[in-house]
Order: sequence, then structure tokens, then C-alpha cells
Amino acid sequence: MADIGPPPEIRTITEIDAATGFTRVRCCGRLVASHRDEFYEDVRKLIPGSKRIVLDFSDVTHMDSSGLGAVIRLYASAKSAGCDVQLMNLSKGISRILSVTNVLSFFTIVGENDIRTL
Repeated sequence: MADIGPPPEIRTITEIDAATGFTRVRCCGRLVASHRDEFYEDVRKLIPGSKRIVLDFSDVTHMDSSGLGAVIRLYASAKSAGCDVQLMNLSKGISRILSVTNVLSFFTIVGENDIRTL
């Protein structure tokens, strides 16, 4: 059996609108245990300068329970700092994980047309 190596890391690509305090974070890869802290820290450092952070999961291929925990930690950190975390482009699998764990109700789910106006 061929060794395929560790799963691809989670990457984040950030777009910030300083005038409105809006931050969009496009997440790419696998949000799993081996990369959860990196993901959390990449996004957490944006909270103090943002009123609203939208996590765009369009390029997230998998999320495990540790990835879910990182998303919940971000929600809690942002809420305590007066920042709103919203989600967009959830795959069926990620939507199911968030729904089954009753976490989906914590978040506003936004579409592409909504992200600049909410």
C-alpha cells in the first residue's frame, strides 16, 4: 500500500474591508485534528479588528470533531469580543455535522449575495 502522507493542511485566505469591519475567510483543505490549532489561530487573530467574520467553507473537503471544536471555539471567542461569526458555502457533510451536533443554530448562514449587506 502506498504511503499517501498526511492530509493536506487547512489554508485560509483572508479578505478584509476595513471601512465596514467585514472579514471573509476562505477556508481550503481538511479541517481536522492535525490542523485545527493553525486554523483557530489564523482566524482568532482577526477577531479584534472585525465586527463580522464570514467563514467560507466552499473549499473545505472534510471536517472532523476537532475541526468542529475549532469552529465552536472561534464562535465563543468572537462572541465575547462583540464580533459575529457567520458561515457560507457549507457542503452537505459539514451542514450535517453542524446540524446533528446542534451547532448550526449558533450561526447565521449567508449566501454570496448577502455577505456585504448584512
